[in-house]
Amino acid sequence: MTQFSALEHPTRYLFFTGKGGVGKTALSCASALALADRGLRVLLVSTDPASNLDEMLNVELSDTPRLVPDVQGLLALNIDPEAAATQYRTRVLDQLDPDATDTERSTIREQLSGACTTEIAAFDEFVGLLAGDAPGFDHVIFDTAPTGHTLRLLSLPKAWTGFLHDNDRGASCLGPHSGLKMQEQRFQEALHCLGDPARTSIVLVTRPDQGAIREAARTSSELDALGLSNQSLAINGMFRAQDKSDAVASALEQEQENALAAMPASLAKLPRDEFPLLGFDMIGLPALRALLSPAAAPAVIDAAEAAPIDLPRLSHLVEEIAHGEKGLIMVMGKGGVGKTTVAAAIAVGLAERGHAVHLTTTDPAAHVQLVVEGAMPGLTVDRIDPIAETRRYIEKIMSSRGRDLDDEGKALLREDLASPCTEEVAVFHAFSRVVAEARSAFVVIDTAPTGHTLLLLDATGAYHRQMTRHLDPAAPGRAVTPLMRLQDANYTRIILVTLPETTPVSEAGALQDDLRRAGIEPYGWIINKSMIASGTHDPLLRSRLKGERAQIDRVLAAYAKRVYLLGFRTTPPVGLGELKNLAS
Repeated sequence: MTQFSALEHPTRYLFFTGKGGVGKTALSCASALALADRGLRVLLVSTDPASNLDEMLNVELSDTPRLVPDVQGLLALNIDPEAAATQYRTRVLDQLDPDATDTERSTIREQLSGACTTEIAAFDEFVGLLAGDAPGFDHVIFDTAPTGHTLRLLSLPKAWTGFLHDNDRGASCLGPHSGLKMQEQRFQEALHCLGDPARTSIVLVTRPDQGAIREAARTSSELDALGLSNQSLAINGMFRAQDKSDAVASALEQEQENALAAMPASLAKLPRDEFPLLGFDMIGLPALRALLSPAAAPAVIDAAEAAPIDLPRLSHLVEEIAHGEKGLIMVMGKGGVGKTTVAAAIAVGLAERGHAVHLTTTDPAAHVQLVVEGAMPGLTVDRIDPIAETRRYIEKIMSSRGRDLDDEGKALLREDLASPCTEEVAVFHAFSRVVAEARSAFVVIDTAPTGHTLLLLDATGAYHRQMTRHLDPAAPGRAVTPLMRLQDANYTRIILVTLPETTPVSEAGALQDDLRRAGIEPYGWIINKSMIASGTHDPLLRSRLKGERAQIDRVLAAYAKRVYLLGFRTTPPVGLGELKNLAS
């Protein structure tokens, strides 16, 4: 039995967070099962816009608690951002004065159409559960969105305190300010509950690799800044080579040991629990229970299941893209699948072939420069920095709209621009600029984990609708919006990255469905970190090959026209040399 300190004397609220792909959902599900098996009544909640609780628990969930079959006392729900936003808009409109004109109501509806409204609405649902709207439960467990998205939500009470102070004018994308001030105390109480060690435990989940540990350290410090210091560390996927002569297994074990040895002191001081890498996917109740009570031995596979798979490598994709001479390449997928590595390798491969390339990222974690680790002719590497872009956007608005205002008017305008919603607008404008650059060069964008990316695409769609609402489709000089560029297969190639595991494949498939509903067709899929392609003969790693083969076949049969394969590498794919090897 694996010991988990957070379950020895569990608080009422357990909050799991961390970088995408580290196993937050698996560990939160396993913890919920363990508590329910003790006879306790437990509510498991996902705040992730791209939740996969349904698949792990094998039950169809909604925004209403539903019993998990075959588990006495365990209920689960997904906070549905769109449903929450619809309810939120209704409440905001109900706050308006009965004498409000149709024009005023229409203006408020337009302001409530953005992605920021969806975020605050989902957070409002989350706050309701912390504020006592989950009676009858001994414990409430939160499986949160990938880190950047979660921190944005948790910082909202602090951000809105300053903005709403003495501000009774007008409205924002979150609704009339007078109505928001009514919720300010509720949000502050939720933040206080999260920081109270008697009521809440915050579990930072990571894997024993440098990127995930670096992200966990950043998250820990940002949570500290919000007054949320009641943290512990859970290291998931610990591997010990059973066959020391296996180069792949030995390299994986050494890579983990090096990452743990270099752990920042701020993270190393936290209480720590470790959980082993298992020989199967974390899908279904037996597998989830095994995370806290590991199975004695991995399953045995036959030689046919370990046979190599004949799929093109990343170099083939780079060659195909290079023939276009210019264009936008967006790399998308679940957190932790290797999007940053793939995006960097594509950019380096294009630059090595003599093209001008701009590599950037929309991910708040923004570690693309750490992967490239160097400079080469023709390659520009940067990131869309929300803080810098917000500052730039505010100064642009002040110099244009504020030019003819008096001092009082300028002060009021700057106060309005202090809204947290301004960041969303600023990041979208930066994204639009980068998209437009692909008219004359290659632009490669490493996107944020899926849920955050969908919010950005939602903002892109809202802008498209606003820009085209009053345009004559036949008129010359028609505006070209970012969404139209993403829909143009001659301009944009969307690359979906997944691991050969059930949940990442399902999430990539769901993302593909969302893209298609927006009129965007992905160009191809990359299956990353394949053990079949690595040639390992370590018993534990080989035990994972049956499931891996099934997921590769699933992608080929149900999802993708073009599929490319990347094997697990014994050398971390960091630095220009390794990235060139991937792309050549």
